[in-house]
Amino acid sequence: MASPDINTEDFSAAIDFLGIQSFVDREKVGIMGICGFGGMGLNATAVDKRVKAVAVASMYDMSRVTARGYFDSMTSEQRSQMLEQLGEQRWKDAENGAPAYGPAGLPEPDQLTGEEPEFVQGYVNYYKTERGFHSRSINSNGSWTATNALSFMNMPLLTYINEISPRPVLIIAGENAHSRYFSEDAYKAANEPKELMIIPGAVHTDLYDKVDVIPFDKLESFFKENLK
Repeated sequence: MASPDINTEDFSAAIDFLGIQSFVDREKVGIMGICGFGGMGLNATAVDKRVKAVAVASMYDMSRVTARGYFDSMTSEQRSQMLEQLGEQRWKDAENGAPAYGPAGLPEPDQLTGEEPEFVQGYVNYYKTERGFHSRSINSNGSWTATNALSFMNMPLLTYINEISPRPVLIIAGENAHSRYFSEDAYKAANEPKELMIIPGAVHTDLYDKVDVIPFDKLESFFKENLK
């Protein structure tokens, strides 16, 4: 399972470890977050003042999309119904002594019809192929617990994103990414210094591993300038 708190803590725990290494300068710790861990990275930077700069790419606000649906399309009635179902599932899990798991999220590549949304095709072409497949990856061939959504529906990420300032924020998104609105809204919520970089023609998963699309020069200059 995942949660806003668990995954934010992952970053701070990593900083704990790095900071006690003799070869690490504690004043030069930055975060780079991608997709869901972009939102977590911003959240961790807001609460952990040891982080001096943060950059994110193809950022997802996992609390927002879970609690409200894509493009905030979930109605209050749908949200209430989902919470009712999740509450009932908790009792079933307690009775069984083990959690139930949700359905596997992605079809296999040969099951795609071409009618799926672009981002579904993009996820399949990443997580289900040699680009990003891993036998222990939930996105490749597993599923979250059936009640995993609960904490995301109740604990908003990015509540204190404005408190990252005066530390710098770099937010990178693809021009044609379905997730672009998360980056744009996070940029609006953050205080200066901040920068929003839109990559022409790119979709969400392009910024996972497309080395000819990812702006490595920008990331290098951002961290060199702000971790000196």
